Amino acid sequence: MQTKDLVLGIDIGGTNTAFGFVDRQGVVVLSGALPTQPRDSADAFIARLYDHIEASKRGLVFPYRLCGIGIGAPNAHHSRGTVENPPNLNWGQKVDFAALIRHRCPPPVSITNDANAAALGEMLFGGARGMQHFMVLTIGTGLGSGIVVDGRLVYGASGFAGELGHTVVDPDGRPCSCGKRGCLETYVSAPGLVKTALELLESQHKASGLRDMSHKEITSQKIFELAGGGDVLALAAFDKTARILGMKLADAVAHTSPEVIFLTGGVSRAGDLLLKPAQTYMNTFLFGVYRGTVKLLPSALPPGESAILGAAALIWSELTL
Repeated sequence: MQTKDLVLGIDIGGTNTAFGFVDRQGVVVLSGALPTQPRDSADAFIARLYDHIEASKRGLVFPYRLCGIGIGAPNAHHSRGTVENPPNLNWGQKVDFAALIRHRCPPPVSITNDANAAALGEMLFGGARGMQHFMVLTIGTGLGSGIVVDGRLVYGASGFAGELGHTVVDPDGRPCSCGKRGCLETYVSAPGLVKTALELLESQHKASGLRDMSHKEITSQKIFELAGGGDVLALAAFDKTARILGMKLADAVAHTSPEVIFLTGGVSRAGDLLLKPAQTYMNTFLFGVYRGTVKLLPSALPPGESAILGAAALIWSELTL
């Protein structure tokens, strides 16, 4: 039997970490997941991750060669191989994450911001194949973004370019985990959607299924389900979220003039409840020369595999250069 070339893609989230073995065509041949346990140190996390990966490898029943490891992580610096001041993780100011992985796994290792990895995944395996100018927004617990211009991922002088989630919507607005106030991700994210729904419950007196729940029971998924059934307040929460998103996307378009902006992550799975009004608001706020030139689309990667494919695309793109 012929030996199959594979890479390991690892996506580190604030709640869960997913990993998978991926071939050159973007097929995830085996995958797994574990709780991130954000209070753990980086060393403790890597020890648990390594144990899960080693156990999963037993499921690879054919000969294979592990060519490299790609990692998507919050606040990862691609050229330094570090994760720096990651939000919601107890890893300190800076950890040489790539070096800690190399200590256990000898193949080439590459790391980048999780949203940058998503952009590479879209470019290599998804809807951005052949595109030179596009963005990917990951909307879940937070909001990340990866920006591609002239066919290249933008890192900038600091290595952290593309943090649209921490552009400011309202300087006196909601507190953000980054220390600022009114960041985009405090409004356009799963927690941001919930916060908006709670504010609408306080400020409006319309009937809503949300009133039958305690505040702790209200989740972005519940809001999505109610909005799908026509709940007025749930729909209003999505509309307000879409308006803010469309406004900030219009600003982003002015900087890089992308052909397409792809949305991925848990909140983006609301589909047209978010996409259609966000497209309308974006066009409303766009500078005239850009109107009609930018599409807002869902990611073309499989929802359950997109983060793994993004991390895998990072290392595949480097191995094939």
